[in-house]
Amino acid sequence: MADSRRVIVTGATGLIGRRLCEQLSAKGYQVVVFSRDPQKAQRSLPGAAEYVAWTPSESGPWASAIDGAYGVIHMAGAPILGKRWSEAYKAEIVSSRVIGTRGLVNAMRAAQNKPRVFVSGSAVGYYGARDDTKLDESAAPGSDFLAQVAIQWEGEASKAEELGIRTVLVRTGIVLDPSEGALPQMSLPFRFYGGGPILPGTQWFPWIHIDDEVGLILLALEDERARGPLNASAPEPQTNRDFSKTLGKVMGSPSWFPVPGFGLRILLGEVAGMLTEGQRVIPKKALDLGYKFKYPTSEQALRQLLKK
Repeated sequence: MADSRRVIVTGATGLIGRRLCEQLSAKGYQVVVFSRDPQKAQRSLPGAAEYVAWTPSESGPWASAIDGAYGVIHMAGAPILGKRWSEAYKAEIVSSRVIGTRGLVNAMRAAQNKPRVFVSGSAVGYYGARDDTKLDESAAPGSDFLAQVAIQWEGEASKAEELGIRTVLVRTGIVLDPSEGALPQMSLPFRFYGGGPILPGTQWFPWIHIDDEVGLILLALEDERARGPLNASAPEPQTNRDFSKTLGKVMGSPSWFPVPGFGLRILLGEVAGMLTEGQRVIPKKALDLGYKFKYPTSEQALRQLLKK
């Protein structure tokens, strides 16, 4: 029989994982961290109940820890931003998600007492670059690289459903956090009165506050009605131009200095498409399930994050 308080977490030392583990512990869950380096994980995240050495590409003693757990939350994967996408790194982006997910599902298959729920990370990149069309969870996938990554990732995760395990695929947007991720980089030019939109500016920006990201993962874990894809993005998405205006307003700085898309493509290569293209994502399932966003608008989110 599954232990109703024991939850496995991968990617626990990342931006989302750390905040998630803090909230899980605060709610009384026994957090079991799966990490390639459990000693390092314990130093950076000291509050977990257990730290287990995890080898995503192969089975090992870690697999026995899944037996009897209430749930598995899988957030691990090579970073999308921060590196140019060489062919080798693109392969790593794919394999770090697909192979790790496959190993976890295989361990669940072998478990005598299977987890009740599997929450797997995914991304709004599933939808590919789109126009103004509103995209809820029923929208078709795109065809670009990130869409293909998400399709393969979700395909492996969905095999847990075949085992009778309720499976939720959290399609995460751009997570806003005060100290990590996109926001510190986006806000820096505004601190020096040199901020502005990334051209063309009409691309949609599917953002979400870190607290709501964690809230939706907890919803996926705890709400028996949650199943399949779940968009993790704010209910009021904005274009990049409008988000930049709001950021400038909150920081008391103009948004007059646009960043040319072609310059980003020269600097970043293919990864620049994440910034110059976007998706108008709507969190329909979360709203239908009654989730109340703490920060539904970008102004609310930015004022809280930037303490303005």
